[in-house]
This record gives sequence, C-alpha cells and structure tokens, in this order.
Amino acid sequence: MGEVTVTERPPEPDWSAMTAEELVAYREAENRFRASSAARAITGEPDPGAAIGWQEVALPGRGLPVRVYRPVSNRDDRADLPLVLHVHGGGFVGTAVQSDWVNSHLAAQLPAVVVSVEHRLLDPETPLSAAVDDGWDVLQHVVRHAAQWGIAPTRAAVFGESCGALISALAAIRAKRAGLDLRAQVLVNPAVDVTGTMFGHASFTQYPRTPTLAVPQLRLFRRLAVRPGTDPRALSPLYADDLNELAPALVVVPTHDPVADHGRCYAERLRAAGTPARLTEHPGAGHAFLSMPGVAPQAVAARTEIREFLRASLAG
Repeated sequence: MGEVTVTERPPEPDWSAMTAEELVAYREAENRFRASSAARAITGEPDPGAAIGWQEVALPGRGLPVRVYRPVSNRDDRADLPLVLHVHGGGFVGTAVQSDWVNSHLAAQLPAVVVSVEHRLLDPETPLSAAVDDGWDVLQHVVRHAAQWGIAPTRAAVFGESCGALISALAAIRAKRAGLDLRAQVLVNPAVDVTGTMFGHASFTQYPRTPTLAVPQLRLFRRLAVRPGTDPRALSPLYADDLNELAPALVVVPTHDPVADHGRCYAERLRAAGTPARLTEHPGAGHAFLSMPGVAPQAVAARTEIREFLRASLAG
C-alpha cells in the first residue's frame, strides 16, 4: 500500500448512471492516483519530522489497515504521547494517504501519534455503517492497547474530514456512551446528515456543483450509505438524540461547499446541547480543501487552527 507512480487521474464518471462495477474500477484508479507521487502537487508534501507507515489492526472478524504517523523527535520512545484518531474523507473513494500533509504535521508538531483509518468504502454491498464501525473499533482498540501504541489513553481526540467527519462525530457520541473520555473532536467540512433532509440546506442550492463536490456525487453517496429499512437518523450525527457533554468540538467549514450548512447546523446543535463547539469558516474554500494544500491556500490557516486547538485540548 505504499506510494505508487501514476501521472493521470481517471476522468469524472457519470455519477447518476454509475454501475457497481464502474464504481469499483473508478475508485481503484482514483485511489491509485491519490496515493501516487504525482498527486503530491495537490495533496502536499509530508512533514519530514514524522515517520509514516502502514500497520494492520486486528479487529473482531477482520483486519483493517491504518496509516500511522509518529514524531521522529520522539527519541526516548515516550509512551505517553496523545492520540489523534483520524478518518479521511470520501465515502466511496478515498485513502488515508491523501491526508499525509496534515497528519504528518500534527504528529511532528503536537507531538502526537496520529492513526488514520483506512475504512471500508461504500458500495452496493458495503453501507456506511461498516465505515462507522471501523472508526469506532479502531479508536477502542488503540485506547485499550495504549502501551503497545505508545499513547496516553486519557489524551485522545478524533479528527475527520467530510464523510470521515461524520464517522468521527459518531465515534465521539459512542465514546460518551461507552465511558471513553475524549478530549476533543475536529470535524472538517462535515457531512452529518444522510436523511431525507440532507439536500434541503441552502448551501446545496448556492453551491450545487463545485470542482471538488457536486450534488450528483452526494446523491450516489446517500444511495449507497443507507440500506433499505435502515433508519438514516442512526447514521446522521445531526439527528442524534443526545449531544450533551460530548468532547469539545472544532467545526471547520469551507464556505464554497454544498455541505457547508451541515457543519453550521451541527455546531449549533452541539452548542444547544451544552457541548462546547467552535465554528470557523474559510471564505472561498471548497470541499476537501484541507487535503489539497497545493491548490487551496486556505489549508495552511486551517491546519494551524486545528493544530492549536488540539494542542490546547490534549495538553497535560
């Protein structure tokens, strides 16, 4: 699963007419590009202060790859570093490698151990609940085996982008129910509603088609995410029954994004429930901007903001 050499990315498909076979072929080609050296011009160069490698986590009934970032400066092999559990964006396409720029920086500069979940991707046989379970199960595993990972189990945070932010938000909700004490949650351009109201927000009308996300993609996402007969509210943090006393949240919203109002509404719901939530907006930025520092200048400011929020949350 290392870096590969690919010079071209696949053309954008017809999302509304995509077959299951076409979906698999497209995402395999797209993920090869995102993991390639050619993509670094878009996704950014990793921080040399972090060591990066793949590991496999043994979970109930399955093994799951995770991409692990550790500070090179941890010369004394400290076993009490904070944990940042990261979930990359992309519901039916995406890879942890696309987030090397931000995650390596966090690992080196906080410092912390950052574990990015290579969760199962959506297709007709794999609903969103599988990816949600992957995020939660990896978080529990790493915290339970803190000594093996070199982390302090009481200094943990979750951090997700787009669909990964949905998975991270649900992990924060599960953590409270399970008595797992998280210090923080960072949700970047979160898509937190897969119910019938998903497309009813004003930002969908204002930005229905952008260079990095368009409504047809989101319709495919929702169609794959929720199996018939499933209550979509169970997969939608925006409609969670109890958001009280969750880990303090930083919600990062790019303004030129169809799902911008998802983040705004979720921050409002968190505050109304008594959970501290800071909402920050990045004017002119589009969806997935944090994973594209080569073309989105706002990514640097957002990365700094996330780093300082986590530094304060995970201190001591």
